[in-house]
Amino acid sequence: MSPLDKMWLSFYAMGCMVISMGLIHLSRTKIKNKILRIVFAVIAYALLIFSFVAMIYLVFNGPGGGA
Repeated sequence: MSPLDKMWLSFYAMGCMVISMGLIHLSRTKIKNKILRIVFAVIAYALLIFSFVAMIYLVFNGPGGGA
């Protein structure tokens, strides 16, 4: 994976973290329907897990890349 691809993956992971934060806030404070709350929370936690795995990959893979 090239360094430019790693940069884009890190941006996607950070974006997923921000979206996850917003969805968790919505599901805990704004939404009253229980099924909809669960759906939003599951999506948020899935995005959070994806971003966690992506960041772990990026941190342990290092900045160097192949070209």
